Order: sequence, then C-alpha cells, then structure tokens
Amino acid sequence: MAYAYGEAMPREEEEAMAAVSWYVIQVPTGAERKLCNLIEHMAPEGAVEECFSPRYATQMKRAGEWVDVEKPLLPGYVIVVSSRLDLVIRALREIPEFTLLLKMGESFVPLASDERAWIEALTNKGSRCVDMSVGVMDGEHVAVLSGPLRGHEARITNVNRHKNLAFVELEICGRRVATKVGLGIVGRREDIPASKGDSLRR
Repeated sequence: MAYAYGEAMPREEEEAMAAVSWYVIQVPTGAERKLCNLIEHMAPEGAVEECFSPRYATQMKRAGEWVDVEKPLLPGYVIVVSSRLDLVIRALREIPEFTLLLKMGESFVPLASDERAWIEALTNKGSRCVDMSVGVMDGEHVAVLSGPLRGHEARITNVNRHKNLAFVELEICGRRVATKVGLGIVGRREDIPASKGDSLRR
C-alpha cells in the first residue's frame, strides 16, 4: 500500500522501510537504462542508493570475428536499492513512461534474499554485469570450469554452444523468469587435458 505524503504508517512497516532492500520494477523492454536514469533523477536525494538493469557479458560473431558484447540479464526489469520505498513510489508516479513495482498479492515486496545474494555474488556495484563463464560438456550436463556460473550449474536449463549462452531460471518476486548468461563451451570433459582444465579453473 502506498501512503500519501505526511500520512502515518504502522510502526512495523516503518521499521521495515528502514532496511535497505532491492525492489524490482517492470519497465518497457529496451528502455531499462533510460528508466534507471529517470528514477534516480526523479527520486529525492538519498532515496535511491542504486538503480540498475543487470547485464551479462558474452561473445557474438560479427563479420566472421568474435566480439565482446553485453546484453540485459533481465529484459524489461530494473532493480532499485532503497530504504525508502515510499519515496520510490512517489518518484514512479512522476514518470510518464510505464513502470510497475512488482507485488506479491497486495503487497510490494523486495527481491528474495537468495536471489539478491545470487545477483550480488555474480556482479559488482557500479557495473552489475555478469562475466562470461567457461565450461565443458560432461555427458548430458554442463561442468563450469571458471567464471560466475561455477557452482551454479543446477540453475542451467539449456545451453546454446553456437551463441555462447546458458539459459537459467530465476525466481523474481514469485515469478519464474527465464534468462540467459554468457557461457563458452570449450569441448567435452574427456577431451580436455587435466592441465588445461586446471588453468581454466583459475
């Protein structure tokens, strides 16, 4: 529930707002960076600690050459880090473009702690880009040798070796969201010499 300026709110909600949380806002796909800038501009000073659209790094072939590129990790969503949800809501009302603060039921809720921890572990404040991982096929499964996906193989639902992509699933405010991250498959485990595998892990 949003409260009007000057309106009192229950003590428990006031205390919850004092904690810094990550809130997810749905925006038009392709306008993520623009809306981040607008939200930071419209919100009062200090209301937003960070507003970002997480991205992932991969490689694409252009004119026969592999080039480094960055793509949106969560197309159509941005994340606002704030302890003042009331001020964020007020700023969103001033933005003419479509923005939708995600709810569970009738309540605005922050990103779950495990999904927040996953994004924090894979990105750095300021860039928020998931680096590309390197792996091998181990039978029908992927073994990630290096990069941020190492240890998170259970999240991988599919792999496109030709496009250097791994498909993963996340839970975002109760919604199952399928996304992609960069993953280069360098062969099959049995074809990779032990010394080569050790160097890739570093």
